[in-house]
Amino acid sequence: MWTYNKTLQYPIKIRQQDPRLAKFIISQYGGPDGELGASLRYLSQRFGMPDQNSKAILNDIGTEELRTP
Repeated sequence: MWTYNKTLQYPIKIRQQDPRLAKFIISQYGGPDGELGASLRYLSQRFGMPDQNSKAILNDIGTEELRTP
């Protein structure tokens, strides 16, 4: 079994809300040209590659896109 504790890794304090900045940050991750879309395109393309080196490169790029904010 496991338990889920909803806690942040680093504590944060929001002093002032900025909806425009929040919208921009969200679009960078989940928008049509965002990091998540790019990552999923790379990871799905690796299945059609003929050799293991090409698959490994696309896998590395796709996982790096997930990691990079």
